[in-house]
Amino acid sequence: MTANSLSPDLLAAVTEATWPAAATHRHGPWLIREGQGGGQRVSAASAIGDWTDDDIPSAESAMRTLGQSPLFVLRPTDTALDAALAARGYAYHDPVVIYAGPVADLAAKEPPFLTSFPHWPPLAVARQLWADGGITPARIAVMDRVTGPKTAILGRAGDRAAGIAFTALHANIAMLHALEVAPDQRRKGCAHNILRAAAIWARDNGADTLALLVTERNTAARALYASLNMPVVGQYHYRKHGPAEG
Repeated sequence: MTANSLSPDLLAAVTEATWPAAATHRHGPWLIREGQGGGQRVSAASAIGDWTDDDIPSAESAMRTLGQSPLFVLRPTDTALDAALAARGYAYHDPVVIYAGPVADLAAKEPPFLTSFPHWPPLAVARQLWADGGITPARIAVMDRVTGPKTAILGRAGDRAAGIAFTALHANIAMLHALEVAPDQRRKGCAHNILRAAAIWARDNGADTLALLVTERNTAARALYASLNMPVVGQYHYRKHGPAEG
């Protein structure tokens, strides 16, 4: 599978399968995701049918009924909805880019011995690294909900646990989520080793592509992915009530 064959629909399906909402609800032309604290995308609504401007309040009401503030996820094809939400005062929020690369290339160079450890369920030290990075138990619950092949990858640097990531597989694509490296262990190759280990795990589980999501503003992570020759293959952003982000 090449980067050019990763359609927006396929990327969306992989993202949904590897980081799933607690529940989804069809509400007229909307898909309402019930996040239960698992993050923005799993708590956002999206259009899955023909909608009009008069349908937007019903989506807002459905989200509020779940105890969630109105939040919509917009992909590049959602230009009309994007404009309609902007006209209603929804701010452009948290643009996300999707990177992907061939597993064969990323797995060609193995990380150094004893620097990465795929395992499941997550060890206590892995959970602590996630907690220290702001990955709450509600987000760990998202990982637990994944039904396909999955793994936590613990990274080591300087003879100590230094980083952690979650990777899951869907449709021959492995997607990496929740990459965290301890602040005092950054720039020591830990994230690089975790990505290589994720690619090897993906290859061994039948995947041909490794993908990941990162916020547009995370320039350090984006530089790493670019250095591994992982091109940008997709993007999305949110609309929420409130001031626009600078």
